[in-house]
Amino acid sequence: MTADPADDTRTRILRAALDLFAEHGYQRTSLRQIGERLRLTKTAILYHFPAKENLLAALVEPLVADLEAMLDTARTQPTEQARWTVLEGWVDVMLAHRRPLGMLFHDIALVGRGDTYHRLMEVAMRANDLIAGPDAGRRERVRAVQAVAACSDPIVFFTDVSDEVLRADMLDGVRRLLASSPVDDAARPGATTPIPTMVRETPTPATASDSTPSGAAVTDAVPAVPDAGDAVRDPTTRRDAGTASRRRRPGRPRALGREQVEAARRMHATGTHSVDAIAATLGVSRATVYRHLGAE
Repeated sequence: MTADPADDTRTRILRAALDLFAEHGYQRTSLRQIGERLRLTKTAILYHFPAKENLLAALVEPLVADLEAMLDTARTQPTEQARWTVLEGWVDVMLAHRRPLGMLFHDIALVGRGDTYHRLMEVAMRANDLIAGPDAGRRERVRAVQAVAACSDPIVFFTDVSDEVLRADMLDGVRRLLASSPVDDAARPGATTPIPTMVRETPTPATASDSTPSGAAVTDAVPAVPDAGDAVRDPTTRRDAGTASRRRRPGRPRALGREQVEAARRMHATGTHSVDAIAATLGVSRATVYRHLGAE
């Protein structure tokens, strides 16, 4: 079948716009510049895209559509399978759209002029619900939001890392974030990574020796322990809690590599990431993040 000349021109415009947005940024790229690169008039550009923000929305559309299709598939599955369909699918979609994602990270406010922003917000909320699972408590919902960030943010900050390596690192970080106990891989047919069970809040009644208020949320996960080298003082004995510090959570690195430090500082500089979110993304403790950010 012969390609429609109108569709071909539209595709060329989108490719040129993405290249120029990546080179100069959305704000500093004009429709005239896009037309000059393609040897088209501004009027020809406006025939396909009535305004520049329509170009941005069209570039983001494949990313949003792929996320929506993935969520439609996940919602028909059992809870644990759905959770990892969303997490693995989210990583795969983001990797497949690395260039538009980087542009969107810098120009998200501009997308808000149309309905694309509202679709993105709806996609994020659906993903959070599927990851958290039914009857989720506050802590589970918070971890679900952190998990989605861990499946997105590293793609923007580690642009020089290959898809295969970055995918493995990101899913490993998400497993560590969500894991409380392993479950049978059979729950996820064809899975290449084990499914962790989401840690759930469990209300426990107070006893005479408890200092926790009745009904307070507790968890069966291993308590967070400061990294080795982080001095923790016991307010009663005034001695270093060296023994507790050595009982570092298995698999958690003591320090960040140079590339990770730079990524942490970039995330912190944007003002959109909390220390908790940065720690979850990089798979380290809050103390480690504070230590490196404090060295700026």
